[in-house]
Order: sequence, then C-alpha cells, then structure tokens
Amino acid sequence: MAVQSFAHPSEQLFSQLLTLYGHQWVYEPLEFPLAWNENGSPTRGFRPDFFLPHERLFIELTVLEQRLVTKKNQKVRRFRELYPEIPLLVVYQRDYLDLLRMHDLREGEAA
Repeated sequence: MAVQSFAHPSEQLFSQLLTLYGHQWVYEPLEFPLAWNENGSPTRGFRPDFFLPHERLFIELTVLEQRLVTKKNQKVRRFRELYPEIPLLVVYQRDYLDLLRMHDLREGEAA
C-alpha cells in the first residue's frame, strides 16, 4: 500500500481514527468547481479532505482557529448552494480536539 501524503498532520491523525472505526476513506478524491470564468473554465474550487464511499459522505476537517475559518466557511456555503444533493460533514477544530481528548491523543501521535 502506498504511503499517503497529507496536507496537514491533523488529516493524517483523522484518517487513522476513521480507519480505527472501520470506515473506508479516500483522501481528497474530487475537486468541485465553485466559480467559472466567461469561457466556462473553473476559477475556484473546493476539495473536501475525505470521502467515505460506503456512507457516501464527504468530510472537511477544519482545524484553523475560529477567527480564521471565514474563508473556508464561504467555500462550504457555496459548495452547499451548488451541490445540495452531496452530503458534507464539516469537522471544526473544537470537535476535532474533543475527538482527540476522547482517545487520549495529541496531534502528532498515532491513533
């Protein structure tokens, strides 16, 4: 099995928790266009962090401090406007940290 490269350590730890709970997942499988230029080419996109194929669910992990999530929330809102039929779960920093505490983990540790 190939070693997965993650954009942030939190994504790697989250993937291990997904696996621990028996979820199959794919990392950043699709980018959804959010805006297009006059020629119809995408100019802005959103790539959720995980897709759980058996649940047909996309997950976006947002571990930024709350004051920094405005731009991400704009993308999530636009995604939901354009693709209302596609389930998306957003896991915010508070929820992620609660999950780590529940498993007695800290970032940088393996699950």
